Amino acid sequence: MFHRDRVPAHVMPASSYRTPQQRRINAAIAPRPLSSLIKGFALMASMVASQAFAQMSLDAATAQPAPADGVYDLLIGTYIGGKSEGIYVYRFDSKTGNATPLSVAQTVNPSFLVVSRDRQYVYAVNELPGDHGPATTRGDISAFRFDRQSGQLSLLDRVSSEGNDPCYLAISPDGRYLTTANYSVASDPGGSFAVFPLQADGKVGRAVLTVHHDGGGPVKGRQDNAHVHSTVFSPDGHYLFAQDLGTDKLYTYRYTPDGSRGLFGPTDVRYTQMKPGTGPRHLIFAPNGKYAYLTSELAGTVTVFSYEDGKLAERQIVPLAEPGFKGKVGAAAIHLSPDGRFLYASNRGDANDISIFSIDATSGLLKRVGRQSSLGESPREFAIDPTGHWLIVGNQLSDTVYVFKRDPATGLLGPDPKRLEVGSPVDFKLVSPS
Repeated sequence: MFHRDRVPAHVMPASSYRTPQQRRINAAIAPRPLSSLIKGFALMASMVASQAFAQMSLDAATAQPAPADGVYDLLIGTYIGGKSEGIYVYRFDSKTGNATPLSVAQTVNPSFLVVSRDRQYVYAVNELPGDHGPATTRGDISAFRFDRQSGQLSLLDRVSSEGNDPCYLAISPDGRYLTTANYSVASDPGGSFAVFPLQADGKVGRAVLTVHHDGGGPVKGRQDNAHVHSTVFSPDGHYLFAQDLGTDKLYTYRYTPDGSRGLFGPTDVRYTQMKPGTGPRHLIFAPNGKYAYLTSELAGTVTVFSYEDGKLAERQIVPLAEPGFKGKVGAAAIHLSPDGRFLYASNRGDANDISIFSIDATSGLLKRVGRQSSLGESPREFAIDPTGHWLIVGNQLSDTVYVFKRDPATGLLGPDPKRLEVGSPVDFKLVSPS
């Protein structure tokens, strides 16, 4: 999340494991799932598989069937208050770029959404305490049943995120678990990620694992403690990467749901160290699985990595701001075009634009091809529709959403975008209703 004034988060009431022996534990799932707290990055948790449904995260737009009429449901997550009430659903026509409002699901600060692969369920963070809530307030995860034909969301359940300020969600490739990143500005326990079992009826079980990182970085007020900002599974599904803005590290955990090494265990590398003060935020992988791309919020950059078997190797660092830019920067979202040929990254602060890069098919390296103003303030997230013809960006502090026409051949965005009025828009997901 971009820096905002926050109250300190309350200390999580759980045991701390600090010695090397204490950091390595085995915990079996009881009839009621256990919530475990582990300090540091070394952890092991042996778990028995619970009933789950086989579906994957719908993160890539190309992971769903294309409707014949080109019409999708557009889900918009927001911060409530002011002009917003929760999750907004629009009917989006990819042939024209027009969006028609369908419904709104009232829920608190659904600032990040993820959709199940079968498109029956939508999961949202409830980012609490937020700017002005009490420090003792924990964030939540809400599960919704999604009627794609009517565009209606129905609340199924809501569970604690086991931390403050949850800001990211991911579903494991086998569809069994949901992970969340708890940003949290509290120095103790600080940022964390938590793991939740997904049930056959789409509901979210109580957290079975909560992992905290120790440490901080040199930027006062932004890196006083750990701030986990995203949890991303590797393309082969064997690893989870937790990007920690506060410690300047990309932590790597081995995912072994068969329990042979615990559910999530440390790797030999354990983490990839970024330059101090850069603030890693969001990570994505190339379709071929050979490269990864990272936005670093505080530095305002995109880093290119080569990737192999849980290991990242830095290849290139590209600034998002124009040469000579003297204002504030705040790198945020990063996404690939559906064909994997172009990369887009948003930059907030005083820049408020989207950088456009072509990707070398052989090396994975980036070359800037364009830049587009978001036409508002604080473009936190955006989405490219499955056809590749539209880019949809929300300006969180301007209460506006713009739908830009996109040229799939050049990657560039056209003038005269369509405009929607949405209060504090921050996340977008497109789902085929058919």
